[in-house]
Amino acid sequence: MLSVVNEDGSTSAGSLIDEIVREGARRMLAAALEAEVDQYIAHLASERDERGRRLVVRNGHHRPRTVTTAAGRIEVRAPRVDDRRVEEATGERQRFSSKILPPWCRKSPKISEVLPLLYLHGLSGGDFVPALEQFLGSSAGLSAATVNRLTKQWQDDHAAFQRRDLSDSDYVYVWADGVHPKVRLGQAHSCVLVLMGVRLDGSKELIALAEGLRESTESWADLLRDCRRRGMKDPALVVGDGAMGLWRALAEVFPQARHQRCWVHKTRNVINSLPKSAQPGAKKALQEICNAEDRDHAEQAARAFEKTYGTKWPKAVRKIADELDELLAFYDFPAEHWIHLRTTNPIESTFSTVKLRTKVTRGAGSPAAALAMVFKLAEAAQARWRAVTAPHLVALVRSGARFENGQLVEHSDEQAAAA
Repeated sequence: MLSVVNEDGSTSAGSLIDEIVREGARRMLAAALEAEVDQYIAHLASERDERGRRLVVRNGHHRPRTVTTAAGRIEVRAPRVDDRRVEEATGERQRFSSKILPPWCRKSPKISEVLPLLYLHGLSGGDFVPALEQFLGSSAGLSAATVNRLTKQWQDDHAAFQRRDLSDSDYVYVWADGVHPKVRLGQAHSCVLVLMGVRLDGSKELIALAEGLRESTESWADLLRDCRRRGMKDPALVVGDGAMGLWRALAEVFPQARHQRCWVHKTRNVINSLPKSAQPGAKKALQEICNAEDRDHAEQAARAFEKTYGTKWPKAVRKIADELDELLAFYDFPAEHWIHLRTTNPIESTFSTVKLRTKVTRGAGSPAAALAMVFKLAEAAQARWRAVTAPHLVALVRSGARFENGQLVEHSDEQAAAA
């Protein structure tokens, strides 16, 4: 049924584009449900009674049901299936249950991604109705009791995630960072300590997420020890910010892992220690080090940076010179992976949706609930993470193959097989 379009492009049901999206979603869902039933009946077409009649046939449609989706609130009529087969073990009639739209389903799973984001923006349970009406066109099925049950489930999910076995998850590369989302945690200066890794197949995965102090060696050591206790192996390379307490903890818990300082953090740190007049030139000089075609050219660019800025700003230059080996560690890994290994961008970009380093508002209730919401957002984002470039080379790195300036220079027959 078409709606009357007003001069401003709106309809009685809201904006025209929203109505078009909802109608498209309704039609797609209806078509998917029909196709699912058709496939189910065709698969069981040979099931017949003693008179040769089919035991599984269509039987009209169920009563209309309203479902809240990311496109808004839509009405669907799911096809009904008459399944007259009898389960021998129980003597009960078998039933068709849609995997697309189960009988109990009243909202799309995508809503689960919206709720923690609303909490992290500082909304309380009472604010959800107007917020969801603006975002989805409906708040049906999301009472205060429902929201409370969801937040409890988030905490249980996070606790289970932090207890899971890591012995079968070989993380070759690991990014580590301490991020400050818009939530109130347990301590005044605490943040969320995040570990992300690259598995042997090149896919990225969230390893751990816990509250701690970013500059505290003990906070990082506690997190790393817990990962080792659950079976995590030494990574080949860990990428992180040089100012964190991570590195001393890493040397203790995963001593075989090499260290790579994040160039984004390092550049920001160096530039902030220089006067504004010198910052543009210094930033360009630092980029020449970071993006050099090989280690020799990077070291030449580092010496040029020291010569240009060392006399007037020796402290800024020492920030590069004292950690040059850790800043250039990526050159000993495949060139295809350099873009991933120079920075902690995978963590930064994931948590940018949570508005990093912003003023803390009332947000969620307990620190445990706040941390669980951050976890659910990261979990939802994980489904969209892409594998690293040339993922087949990750297994070569783990096998011990030697790379020089990004190129493979030495590997055994066994390592070649791994590629």
